[in-house]
Amino acid sequence: MLKHRGFPGRLPGTDFQFTLRRANPKGATEITRRERRPDRRAPDRRADEAFLRALWDHFGTEPFERGNLDAGRLSWFFEREVLPATDPFDPAHYEAMLVLDETAIRQSFPDIVGA
Repeated sequence: MLKHRGFPGRLPGTDFQFTLRRANPKGATEITRRERRPDRRAPDRRADEAFLRALWDHFGTEPFERGNLDAGRLSWFFEREVLPATDPFDPAHYEAMLVLDETAIRQSFPDIVGA
């Protein structure tokens, strides 16, 4: 499992996890699309924005390996702001390649990418 050096491990001052410390011996947790509802709690929205900002700052529009990024946190963005970068794509593999969709990020989180 690739560890993304310099990527924040969690949202500061909270228990919102962004990365894993070690690989699960049973295999990676599958990334699945989770729906974000408009009535989500403010701390959840702050964690979403902080995680997506960290992804953007770390990777930009370049494809990246899932590695030690938290599957639960990625799932909130999967198939919207975070897309599979390869075909076929295995959502339950640490070496799965992902890419950020700049257009979707500009629509959902305009402050992250800017104008």
